[in-house]
Amino acid sequence: MTLRAAVLSTGDELTTGRIVDSNASWIADKLFELGIDLVAILTVGDYPERLEWAWRRALEVARVVISTGGIGPTADDLTTETVARVLGVGLVEDAASAERMRRFFAARGVEMPANNLKQARIPAGAVVIPNPLGTAPGYRATLGDRHLVVLPGVPREMKPMMEASVLPWLRGLAGGAVHVVRTFQTFGLSESALDERLAGLIDPAEGRVSFRASFPEVSVRVVVRGAAAEAEARAEAIAARVRARLGAYLYGEGTVTLEEVVGGALGERRLTLALAESCTAGLVAHRVTNVPGSSAYFLGGVVAYANAAKEALLGVPRALLERHGAVSEEVAAAMAEGARRAFGADVAAATTGIAGPGGGTPEKPVGTVCLGLAAADRVVSRRYQLWGTRDWVKLLASQIALDWVRRFALGLPVLESYRPLDRAS
Repeated sequence: MTLRAAVLSTGDELTTGRIVDSNASWIADKLFELGIDLVAILTVGDYPERLEWAWRRALEVARVVISTGGIGPTADDLTTETVARVLGVGLVEDAASAERMRRFFAARGVEMPANNLKQARIPAGAVVIPNPLGTAPGYRATLGDRHLVVLPGVPREMKPMMEASVLPWLRGLAGGAVHVVRTFQTFGLSESALDERLAGLIDPAEGRVSFRASFPEVSVRVVVRGAAAEAEARAEAIAARVRARLGAYLYGEGTVTLEEVVGGALGERRLTLALAESCTAGLVAHRVTNVPGSSAYFLGGVVAYANAAKEALLGVPRALLERHGAVSEEVAAAMAEGARRAFGADVAAATTGIAGPGGGTPEKPVGTVCLGLAAADRVVSRRYQLWGTRDWVKLLASQIALDWVRRFALGLPVLESYRPLDRAS
């Protein structure tokens, strides 16, 4: 029988909308991979009666309930008291946790507030879950055939505790079948176009395929359920077919970003990159340098917003600007050539466009973006008609620029059009 679980997120900051509950979605994903059926996610504020209601309701529908939040040292941290009440036991101080707290504060030369010891008090009979990054230990307890897991609400503390202690324990508790997940990151095709491309590829008896659009890219997720070794083999066979169908629209697998893929492709081929940006205003460079080690292949970039800057910094001829305008394929190509020349790079990419909401004309409406790419053996430029708000246009333009660099590094042609959503561009 499939193990059923519920997630309980606590805190007024969640119910008032001050923060987004990222913990629940992260835990849900981990449970799914283990083949555990997540039947409910409950979110309640810091009120004793609401917390108790949520715990009792969750225990009615699930064999395992995982809670995050409410185990800090302050008066509004009420989870442990509530759990003890639900279990019908008292609270006891865990000596090892208390001593660890004292050492934690002493090592920093800070006197420990007395209320911090509240975090060392756990329901009698509970098993401590170590917290290597914070003062509040987690714990798990049982109530008949039900299991209660209590963790901090701070993600940087909760996630390592889940991965080191809770997930291995859950894996043993769940037993049997698991979910094997393969995620494919794509750019250039919309959900509907991807659905058409993958139609009939996966028999429902083999696994399930789903799509998640996160502008400006779409993730394709394949899920196979079964015994671990058999499911892994089946998932890999399906993955090979998916890769063949997606072709160059597939830029990576797992949680990888396009900028990471670009960095890997440039690094492997010992290619250097320079950028010239107008409408994206440094966004492409920002994304490139978000990747650790990017200094090995990224030489530099120029944000040339004004025409005078394009002339002075990139050597774009004034006559070219006057004849074609700053937003043109000709100027995009000249910007890329100028950046490549200025930095001595193997390849340079350039962006120029009208991000809006103003500045458009009938000939060049808002969303008109021109890209250029210059290398030793070629200069390429294209015009695209993008859409959406100013930040959408900038983000999509930066994504296309990165995809151009990826395609160059892999020896692939640039695309004449991109369809990240169900509209032409």
